[in-house]
Amino acid sequence: MALLAYAVRRVTVPADAADVVAETFLVAWRRIAEVPAGPDARPWLFGVARKVLANVRRTDHRRSALADRLRAHVVEVVGPAELGGSAVEQALGRLRDADQEILRLSAWEQLEHDEIAVALGLSRGAVRVRLHRARRRLAETLRGIERSDDALPWTAARASGADARLVVARPVIEEGR
Repeated sequence: MALLAYAVRRVTVPADAADVVAETFLVAWRRIAEVPAGPDARPWLFGVARKVLANVRRTDHRRSALADRLRAHVVEVVGPAELGGSAVEQALGRLRDADQEILRLSAWEQLEHDEIAVALGLSRGAVRVRLHRARRRLAETLRGIERSDDALPWTAARASGADARLVVARPVIEEGR
């Protein structure tokens, strides 16, 4: 219990403390021959926990540094204006994670059904069904987004085939007259 309290006070997410304690006892189990006997075992366990916490911090630091590099790379490859702006991307973001993943593997990564089946650990038939259903849900979500956009003044011009960039700018120009 004291080891858990020690870990809770040193992690940002309290749930991670249980992992630290588990890892500490795993190290103790693997190195059982080195664990001191009697009352010396307790401070030895705290020392192991301290090292486990250091490893957790290093891992978190590496993970966040990698995420920062990936974000910068995505902006370089895609461009900041294209990130998350389209109605399709908004609709995709509203779907369940499983639907998003299968759609991305199909459309963005251009994997075939057999390849998606391997990546997701599914049968080819299950991929076909899930992909069909995910596409249907995406289309429904997209229609919902477009219906909610119909309340905006510029959507009527968009529906008539006008260029979307001009349509978005037009209300600002008309209001300035």
